[in-house]
Amino acid sequence: MIGNIHSIETFGTVDGPGIRYVVFTQGCLLRCQYCHNADTWEIGTGKQMSVSEIMSELHSYLPFIEASGGGITVSGGEPLLQIPFLIELFKKCKEAGIHTTIDSSGGCYSNSPLFQEQLKVLLQYTDLVLLDLKQIDKEKHKRLTGLTNEHILTFARYLSENEIPVWIRHVLVPTISDDEQDLIKLGKFIRSLTNVEKVEVLPYHKLGVYKWEALGLEYPLKEIEPPSEETTARALRILTQN
Repeated sequence: MIGNIHSIETFGTVDGPGIRYVVFTQGCLLRCQYCHNADTWEIGTGKQMSVSEIMSELHSYLPFIEASGGGITVSGGEPLLQIPFLIELFKKCKEAGIHTTIDSSGGCYSNSPLFQEQLKVLLQYTDLVLLDLKQIDKEKHKRLTGLTNEHILTFARYLSENEIPVWIRHVLVPTISDDEQDLIKLGKFIRSLTNVEKVEVLPYHKLGVYKWEALGLEYPLKEIEPPSEETTARALRILTQN
């Protein structure tokens, strides 16, 4: 089984519990204005790697990963665009006793019978989902990412109904995703889910601007500065109140 891979980070510390072996897949349907991995957007490109290649490399880092309570995280791009590859990879990981995590926006979630069938199988081998909820307002979400969010919220409910542990992530962008009423609504939605183990507010940054420039793209948020620690902490309080 072959996957289209953008890159691999062997010592990730922010993509799930413990030290993580992070596989960044190639391809995404969203076009987030603050994306720091714009070079992962194009579908069907990247380096082709087999499950056996990844497992072989992963095993060399297992002593450090297991000692930290870590595992493997598949991020992107959007990893759910390559579910058959993820199924095979996570099967091998579970055979080896490795903790498995998916970092997803839910941006390609579909009600199609094939997607639903494959997703059901994948989640049997998935220990945790890091779910990026970018904006609760439908129209603001469309302006931010190019797509509305109905299917993403449906995916969140699906994970809750199927009792898949989730960490919710929200990128806080001044003037874009920091409106108090939007945060209150997002917090209410999060509290309607029964599977949320953790909520993280990630402050917006500009570390990926150089990738936009290298791709010949105009970065749309060049005038926006990162939020303060105080503003970020306030957003987290709103999302997690009660």
